Amino acid sequence: MSARPLWILVGLALAVTLSAIAVVYTKYQTRIHFGHLQELRAQRDAVDVEWNRLRLEEAALSTHVRVERKARDQLGMFNPRFEDVLMIEEVGRVYP
Repeated sequence: MSARPLWILVGLALAVTLSAIAVVYTKYQTRIHFGHLQELRAQRDAVDVEWNRLRLEEAALSTHVRVERKARDQLGMFNPRFEDVLMIEEVGRVYP
């Protein structure tokens, strides 16, 4: 066997070895990133659950009946009588 084909064989063996190492490294990185992706998805799901809970709580706290009850009980507010309502006129406009 001459020197030239031997160098070609060594070069190809080196290329195959480097390619195999690259495949193993890429597979390892893929597994690491996939694990991280799963953690992020779990966090996203937890945040979605919390967001939906907060939206439901906000809806419950902001109902008109609850706001009106708080205004009456805690702030002493009340609906004015009809005769206590004043109409404000704007120049050129009259509101009924």
